[in-house]
Amino acid sequence: MSEETKTRVAKSLRLLDEHYDAFYSVVDVARETGHPVPMDTRGWSQILVSVLTGIKGLERKKGADLDDGSDVKGANTWEAIDTPRFNGVIKAGTQAASSDSIESLDQMPFLYFVLWDKSSIGQSRCRIWVVRTQADTEFRLMCENWYKDRISGVIRSNNFQLHPPRGKDTNVFRNTYGNLLYPLLFCAVRDDTGYQVVSHDPTQLLSGLCTKENALLL
Repeated sequence: MSEETKTRVAKSLRLLDEHYDAFYSVVDVARETGHPVPMDTRGWSQILVSVLTGIKGLERKKGADLDDGSDVKGANTWEAIDTPRFNGVIKAGTQAASSDSIESLDQMPFLYFVLWDKSSIGQSRCRIWVVRTQADTEFRLMCENWYKDRISGVIRSNNFQLHPPRGKDTNVFRNTYGNLLYPLLFCAVRDDTGYQVVSHDPTQLLSGLCTKENALLL
């Protein structure tokens, strides 16, 4: 691991600790007043991916989440009232020329998914998966089938959702159009001293691919 990568990972762990502290500093008053915990999961997810990868955002401009054209989706199960999902995963129902078309993935190098949950043994955890949207055959096929059904009227919603492995120690995301194993880029869990790295695999940015859930059984 290069020194630059080590620095990014260390900074990511510090950010995760700051996120944890900020979240749980207001949990008690949120419960007392009967409100959700105020936390911008979208913003924290984008910042975390930028810290880990070194890819900046758009300086508050409209467009993709990162300045290389990549997008980031986030979900947090902590104190959640509803069921957290990754929403609006692919473009649909917008004014963009590539909306409702697989072409939208051709313009996006990476799609990152950030999930804050708890592991099967109750540890606070953060995982980041990455999809190489221009090269990932299984992911693109799933999206293409959804687009076809949306265009034909089978689907009316413009919200393509993926159900992450909340509280599960797997990398399977579920969707009516395909249950896939997603490439895990980063995983950290929190112990008594703070977040610790469980895994970090930058090669997923170069060669990671989604596979069918049952592929490991073949």
